[in-house]
Amino acid sequence: MSKDTLILPKDFPQLQNDTFLRAARGEETEHVPVWCMRQAGRYLPEFRESRAGKDFFETCRSPEACCELTLQPLRRFPFDAAIIFSDILVVPQAMGMDVQMVPGKGPTFPEPLKEPEDLQRLRVKVDVAKELGYVFKAITLTRHKIEGKVPLIGFTGAPWTLMSYMIEGGGSNTHSKAKHWLYRHPEASHMLLRMLTDVIVEYLLGQVAAGAQALQVFESHAGILGPVEFKEFSLPYLRDIARRVKDKLKEAGQDVPM
Repeated sequence: MSKDTLILPKDFPQLQNDTFLRAARGEETEHVPVWCMRQAGRYLPEFRESRAGKDFFETCRSPEACCELTLQPLRRFPFDAAIIFSDILVVPQAMGMDVQMVPGKGPTFPEPLKEPEDLQRLRVKVDVAKELGYVFKAITLTRHKIEGKVPLIGFTGAPWTLMSYMIEGGGSNTHSKAKHWLYRHPEASHMLLRMLTDVIVEYLLGQVAAGAQALQVFESHAGILGPVEFKEFSLPYLRDIARRVKDKLKEAGQDVPM
């Protein structure tokens, strides 16, 4: 066992640059804070070197590797925040789906959801701490190693975006299968979106408990939906996540922008 596995989510170094957090709360800042969604990414030669020959999701499950990949961009550029290295598809994995990162193709579900009966393959009650604890460990480790230079952002995919991946079986230009589901199976769609929402709420709360100082919910596929579908299948779940997470954090006396 490495000494890093014994690092606890407390006694974090004092934050030196809170520009990003102040901006996220709507406060005045001296400059517009900068960070990039793909901050730890393929544009960095050291990233490519670290990732060479390694399975993508194996890397995601290594707190030490995630910490290193998160910190690499900060050694080069004066960003105002760091975002933990992970992937939105760890949530479907936690629910029992097989997801692989196929070279040249991207994320792939060998057995996507095809009919409402397939929802029975998903875990009804997900032990988030057990299934996604590696993300929490990565956040805690990174909070210590970042030495208070900038805040650390935690994140998740939003329910509709994750649902579309789970049905399409990977990336798609049209998302026709997922949209077909919404029209053919509205009740099953809402059931799946509720299941995802429940896991996401626990996941985000776990990230804050581990040390995340801000949260982001990526609704990457929002633009695939028309206004009517967005209001029915995306927006209510985004609002539910925001309300439930913020209410829980308020109870704990925590102010974490989302």
